[in-house]
Amino acid sequence: MGYRNDLLSSRAIIKHGSFALIPPDGLVNNVLPNFEGATLSIIASPKLGASFVEYLVEFEPGGGNRRGFGGDGVETFVYVISGELEINVEEEIYVLEEQGYLFCPPSKSIIMTNKSDSPVKLVLYKQRYIPVEGVNEPWLICDNVKNLPVVNYSDMEDVTLVDFLPTSVEFDMNFHILTFQPGGSHPFIETHVQEHGAYLLSGEGMYNLDNDWISVKKGDFIWMGPFVHQATYAVGMDPLSYVYSKDCNRDPEI
Repeated sequence: MGYRNDLLSSRAIIKHGSFALIPPDGLVNNVLPNFEGATLSIIASPKLGASFVEYLVEFEPGGGNRRGFGGDGVETFVYVISGELEINVEEEIYVLEEQGYLFCPPSKSIIMTNKSDSPVKLVLYKQRYIPVEGVNEPWLICDNVKNLPVVNYSDMEDVTLVDFLPTSVEFDMNFHILTFQPGGSHPFIETHVQEHGAYLLSGEGMYNLDNDWISVKKGDFIWMGPFVHQATYAVGMDPLSYVYSKDCNRDPEI
């Protein structure tokens, strides 16, 4: 890489326990056991204040994880940004193309392999499942965003939402894609108990994080902790779109 032709600077903002903006410039490659042929960055973890772990991963052809990822009470989620990925869950094979995703329940683990001739880029996510007495474990779901309904967000035609998982109480998390046409925005500044990890797929915007307005763009990752002010509006020529996690359907412990 060598020296850059500019000052050492970064748009990254880290507020431990509150929020974080992590741009792609500055990410480092993490080495994990049983991952091969992978460029992998950990972009959220409990060390930041998150209750989950999220990764940006690129597998080169032939790359993957050689032992199961997740299981033993940990649920996992994969979203393919580009390329094609094969996932093995207890000898059942699933092939995810661009915008494909797979949710794996906490009693099972996944083995990922890039069997294509091109790199595959993905968002990888894990969190510990919160069981509830009398509620069954969630089930495996594999699909593609292209097959899912797109609905107007809060009755606004220039903001749309896609839900990845069922809203039933078996699931204690969900993933969504929220898309703002240029000029579109949240209807109000949100303040809620849920936390989010959001990877920006396209566009540019201004994001309110803890009442600071911060510029964001494609390739950025945002972590929003519980009860942090949050809202955005899209700027520029292209839609602002991001895929994000949400914890849900559980009563907070005291």
